[in-house]
Amino acid sequence: MPSRYSVNPSLGVRVKKLGKILLAICLLLAAAITFTIGGRPFHRPRARATTNRQFERTPERLARGRYLVVGLVGCETCHTPKDWNTHGAPNLPGMELAGQLLPVPSLPGTVVASNLTPDPETGARRWSDDEIARAIREGIAHDRHTIFPMMPYNAYRTLSDEDVASIVAYVRSVAPVRNPLPPTRVDFPVNYLIRSVPQPLTTPVSGPGPQATPAERGRYLAVVGCDCHSPEDQKGPIRGLEFGGGQHLKGPWGEVTSANITSDHSGIDYYDEALFLQVMRSGYVKARKLSSILPLGEFANLTDDDLKAIFAYLRTLPPVKHRVDNSLPPTYCKLCRQKHGAGDQN
Repeated sequence: MPSRYSVNPSLGVRVKKLGKILLAICLLLAAAITFTIGGRPFHRPRARATTNRQFERTPERLARGRYLVVGLVGCETCHTPKDWNTHGAPNLPGMELAGQLLPVPSLPGTVVASNLTPDPETGARRWSDDEIARAIREGIAHDRHTIFPMMPYNAYRTLSDEDVASIVAYVRSVAPVRNPLPPTRVDFPVNYLIRSVPQPLTTPVSGPGPQATPAERGRYLAVVGCDCHSPEDQKGPIRGLEFGGGQHLKGPWGEVTSANITSDHSGIDYYDEALFLQVMRSGYVKARKLSSILPLGEFANLTDDDLKAIFAYLRTLPPVKHRVDNSLPPTYCKLCRQKHGAGDQN
C-alpha cells in the first residue's frame, strides 16, 4: 500500500509533459518576437553615451529655440498643462513646460511628460545639455530609460543640430516651476517592446540650406510638425499612408482620428493657401470647428512664410486615397487597420 506522501507516477508524467509544453511555448514566443521586432526588447535600448558639450546661449539661439518650442516642435502640447474646456486648449498660466501626467486614458500605464524647467528638485536643472538633446532626438531619458514613443522622437531626429542646440538653450532659460510628478511606469509587456524604438544618432544633421525651395523647407517643417497625420501600427509608420490620416487620438479633447491632409479628394484637395492659413490660425474650416488636439496655440506662433512652406510641401505629396470623417460612427478601415468614421468606405 503506497504511503500517503508518495507521488502518483501518472501525475508526475503529466507535470513533466506540461513543463515541456510551456517551455516550447516560451521558446516559440521568444523566436516570434525576435523574428518580428528583433531581440532588442530583451536587452537595454540602444543608446549612445552622452558628452559634456554645452550649447552657447546666444540671443539668436534663444529666439530660434522659443520659436521651435512654443511653435513648430510643439513641446508645450504635452509638457504644459492645458485648459481643455476652451477651444484651442490654451496653456495654464505659469505652467510653461512644467510637465504633467498625460491625460490619455488608453495609455499602457502612467505616462508622464517631464518637467523641463530648470527647477533643481522637480525639473531638468541637473540634466546635461547633451542628455536633453539625446532625449529629444533619440528617445533616451537622462536616467537612460526608454521614453514612451508618444513623444515623436523618430520625427524629431530630423531636426538639425543647430535647431536642437537652440531648443536646449531656450529650455534652459525658462522660469523654473516646482511641479512634483510621479515617474513614468509603462505596463508589461509594452515596457519591453518600446526598447526597440530608440536609435542612436551619431552623424551630423543639417536643415534646409539658404537655397532651399519653399517645398523643401516645408518638408523639414512638416515631418516635425505634422507627424500625427501619418498613421502607425506596431511596426511603425504605415507605408503608403504618409500624411493620409488615421491616427486615433483620445483624451480630454474628445475622441478623434487625424485627417488626411494630402491633395486627394478624400483629403484637402479643396484647400488653397489662404484657407490653409486660416485653418491653422483659427481652428475652423469655414464654419466647422476642429478638435482642440490640433495644436492651435503652437501653430499660431508660426510665421506665414513657414505655414505657406508647409502647404507647398503638402501639395507635392502623392495623393493618398483614405477617407476619414469624424462626424460618422467608427467602422473598421482595411487601410490603416483602425476604426474611424468612414473607415468602411476605404
